Amino acid sequence: MEGVLVSAKKAGSTITITVVTDQTGRYSFPRNKLDAGQYALRIRAVGYELDGPATVEIPVQDAATADIKLRKAKDVSTQLSNAEWIASVPGTEDQKRSLLNCVNCHTLQRIVKSSHDADEFVQVVKRMGEYANQSIPLRPQRRLAERMLEVRGDQRAQAQRAQAEFLASIDQSSGPLSYSLKTLARPKARATRVIITEYDLPRPMIEPHDAIVDSSGLVWYSNFGEQNIGRLDPKTGKVTEFTVPEQKKGWPQGGLGLQFDKDENLWLGMMYQAGVAKFDKETEKFQIFSAPAEFNKEMTQINMVVPQRSSVDGKFWTQNNGFAIIHRFDLASGNIETFQPFKDGKPGEAHNIYDVAPDSHNNAFFTDMANQHIGRVDAKTGKISLWETPTPRSAPRRGQMDSQDRFWFGEYRGNNIGMFDTKTQQFKEWAIPTAYSAPYDVALDKNGEAWTGSMSSDRIARLDPQSGQITEYLLPRSTNIRRVFVDNSTTPVTFWVGNNHGASIVKLEPLD
Repeated sequence: MEGVLVSAKKAGSTITITVVTDQTGRYSFPRNKLDAGQYALRIRAVGYELDGPATVEIPVQDAATADIKLRKAKDVSTQLSNAEWIASVPGTEDQKRSLLNCVNCHTLQRIVKSSHDADEFVQVVKRMGEYANQSIPLRPQRRLAERMLEVRGDQRAQAQRAQAEFLASIDQSSGPLSYSLKTLARPKARATRVIITEYDLPRPMIEPHDAIVDSSGLVWYSNFGEQNIGRLDPKTGKVTEFTVPEQKKGWPQGGLGLQFDKDENLWLGMMYQAGVAKFDKETEKFQIFSAPAEFNKEMTQINMVVPQRSSVDGKFWTQNNGFAIIHRFDLASGNIETFQPFKDGKPGEAHNIYDVAPDSHNNAFFTDMANQHIGRVDAKTGKISLWETPTPRSAPRRGQMDSQDRFWFGEYRGNNIGMFDTKTQQFKEWAIPTAYSAPYDVALDKNGEAWTGSMSSDRIARLDPQSGQITEYLLPRSTNIRRVFVDNSTTPVTFWVGNNHGASIVKLEPLD
């Protein structure tokens, strides 16, 4: 069987190594990845379960062999990814895409395995709307301000009822599931030539939203649901945590965007704590920049901070999700400017400035996730420009600027990798082969290939923009992917991501 993921984890270790079987069904672990000891084995191949052996002993010098046997899975529904559930459930495309809102906090298996009827689901939908973005089943957090919604009043009640009726139609409230389950094909060819390493974090509540690697090879991550950032040493698996000062007691905790400045100090968007934290790696001290008072209200939500080009003019950018605005901080004077791209928008039109990326001149480019816009704030004049993506309602979510000032971003609802050339003002889009992948972020590597991850399919996509070829690597277990990072210091490049719902850091090493 080709494309079976085989994972090995040494007894007492926090590190799991995974390889993939080739077209002949053979697999092998490099000797430098596994030292001597006893290892637990597991597999991932939808429709199949491990029949044995479950462990293997690796001697000090000689190689070890384990001929793995599989059996048909008794219940394939326990193995489906979120993307497979969306593809399987009956409904319109709009109904199916609405499920992408749910995977921010939990799996769709929680919905389809429930027995709630429509009336009960109305209450569930209302309650879910009261939770902050950082919530997971292990640690829900109430938001203290009403979230921004496209509809209110009677329209909102009607929308909640319609959503509840859809959810009740795809769960088990009327009996066992009556629709057929659609599964994705196993990896083939190039997608099998990979080694994946997963590092467990100390607590299951840790949500590693962003994972980035410094020049010494240490991995830093933001914790989406707790008031700290972490540092992982991949050589040992050791994790060190640093507490971020709390600015608003009783408000939801956790940070989102994590970035390096030119000196490799870390900058964190503090979400509902309404500010930006700078962490000096030498002193291990935090400096806090709070949102301006007039925009530091109940709905304030600062997700991103972008200090990468602050050396150009001594300024850095943030967005304020609660107001759909952008702030610029002057490090020397402390002055804060505010830009409102959608202040003259149409009544009832929703906008969500999700990410900001600076170009080489420290102009701020941003995404409008609630709609289909890429925008720019000119650093010198403050002029605001907007462009619409070729795919309508694409929901551009998060992205990164490359060395040629091309903005690469994930089209969450468009299911595309998008690129906007800021010089020619032209777009290009590449469709992800797997439906409902919902790419969150995009990074370009030193070879000109673009990488993204899926919040729903447990797959990493690697795009060659010249040929349009996309390789999709399957990960060993359910992986809620947000920020993606490519380490260009290795050959081939190394891909890193946090498993936001799995309390782990994932390293993917392609073999070509």
